[in-house]
Amino acid sequence: MTTPDEVEIKLELAPASLPRLKKIPLIQPIKKTPRRTTEVSTYFDTRNRELHKKGVMLRVRRIGDRFVQTIKSGKPGLFERGEWETEIASDKPDLDLAAGTALEPLVSKKLRRRLKPLFETRVRRTVYPLSNEARSIALTLDRGTIDSEGRSAPLCEIELELERGNLAELFAVARELGQALPVRLAFKSKSDRGYQLMDGEEGLPVKAAPVDLAAGTTKRDAFKIIGRACLKQIVGNEAALLRGDAEGVHQMRVGLRRLRAAMSLISDLLRDAQTAAIKAELKWLAGELTDARELEVLMKSVVAPAKKQHANRDGLPSLSRELAERHAAALAQAQSAVSSRRFRALTLETAAWIEIGNWSMPQEDSPGEEPIEISAAEQLERRWRKVRKKGRIFAELDAPSRHRLRIQVKKLRYAAEFFAKLFEGRRAAKRRERFLPALGRLQDGLGDLNDIAVHENLLNSMGVRRKRSSLRRAYAAGLLTGHEDVRRDAAMAAAAKAHAELAGIKPFWR
Repeated sequence: MTTPDEVEIKLELAPASLPRLKKIPLIQPIKKTPRRTTEVSTYFDTRNRELHKKGVMLRVRRIGDRFVQTIKSGKPGLFERGEWETEIASDKPDLDLAAGTALEPLVSKKLRRRLKPLFETRVRRTVYPLSNEARSIALTLDRGTIDSEGRSAPLCEIELELERGNLAELFAVARELGQALPVRLAFKSKSDRGYQLMDGEEGLPVKAAPVDLAAGTTKRDAFKIIGRACLKQIVGNEAALLRGDAEGVHQMRVGLRRLRAAMSLISDLLRDAQTAAIKAELKWLAGELTDARELEVLMKSVVAPAKKQHANRDGLPSLSRELAERHAAALAQAQSAVSSRRFRALTLETAAWIEIGNWSMPQEDSPGEEPIEISAAEQLERRWRKVRKKGRIFAELDAPSRHRLRIQVKKLRYAAEFFAKLFEGRRAAKRRERFLPALGRLQDGLGDLNDIAVHENLLNSMGVRRKRSSLRRAYAAGLLTGHEDVRRDAAMAAAAKAHAELAGIKPFWR
């Protein structure tokens, strides 16, 4: 049995790009004929996905006349997994060989009875060795299909596995590939895709995953854990956004906002030029997605209901068409940004920055080495005081001030979610169970008010010319603005009530 940790960067690419692979400087100097095999891998689990829920993968791979059993488990990093491989006698798993692996604690008589093949991959694998004095990396090209119960999905990916050297060398090769080919950073394993294929969930929007921080984790390592989760959400919504799914746009923006909020929580560690460049690129991407999201919300929450209620009103169909055209153009802009080389470089560079960026290097007497719960409590208290202070004069705030309060509330909510599990005990748990939902309701109320302000600006920007059709559209825009005016009073009341409720709940970090 082999038991090394697997350190690997996965990159996806379109099959049409494959002819260019052999021509790139990385590959051309290789004198040895690349190793080629045809491999069929069967993935095993119970009907209830007991292994998958525990973060364990079990497969048997057939390579010619040989069978290799592989067990994998998740690791804290984006690119590391525990891996145990053993050659076995048949195409059925041998659970007696699970001793010393991540699977061992799960093995039982019940598991042995319930274990079954769920899906399989069939790939043509080509391996190019990339070696020099500093590194040894296996560049593996897999092309084939994932198949499960009559469903099939194409597979074309490059895996860069580190055999000797460090993670910086692995990223250097990934960058070189990215400059020559339109490769895209990917975090889903073949098994992840297989489960999604079974459930019909491939390419669906991805919501934020819970962040599990343990007390005693250093501030520096805590940010890495949070940053990885945020980046996974950003990359995970790429397919949905490119397909035109509005929720994919929204969830990618959520991932961006969460990452930028997390960066503000450790700003004392992020004062280098490398971080400034990452911040600028994240801000660029957020800007490219904004119009698509705002117009989608306007079309869905304002225009669609108005069309049902006032179907025959002059100018409304024309205005609706114009807004639909604007939304289509904004969505195309977002898709163009996410399809671009700039986006591909952004995701790879952000991953490298999270894992091995200049900020991440341990230093003596650095605040990055203190336990995260110390700064977490300080950050939560400081942000809570700002929100509570502004809320006392909520009725007096104008739209820009409410917008700033909304941002403060959002940052507080993200921080509370990131740090929620750091504060243990029954009292903290009970307070947290009340605090987080109440904070969410306040964010929703302020979000409604912000949407109303944005919608009014968008509708007012439609413009009026001295043509009858333009005047009718202006009348329709006024009608929609009037509906938003009416909605503002209810949204103000809801937000004020939510703030009053939140102010009466004791913070869970005290």
